Amino acid sequence: MSNFNYIDLFGFSAALLTTIAFLPQLYKTWETKSADDVSLVMLILFITGLICWIIYGLKIHSIPILVANIVTFIFNFMILILKLTYDKKNNK
Repeated sequence: MSNFNYIDLFGFSAALLTTIAFLPQLYKTWETKSADDVSLVMLILFITGLICWIIYGLKIHSIPILVANIVTFIFNFMILILKLTYDKKNNK
């Protein structure tokens, strides 16, 4: 009997897709050197939610939740840093 579970594949797919969903925004922000269309409030709220997911993943010892949300946190934190940097440069 195999341990393969289609619901696990579904969950893995969801984690992968939501994690990589921010790569196009990160790339575009980096390439254009502009983050004018990126909402600062959305980033702060989303990053706060990711921190909550990471704490939850630590509490329940869930590696998939931790990996997906830590990677997503890194991507979004990079977007936040780029936004703050480019907004500051463009407002001078």
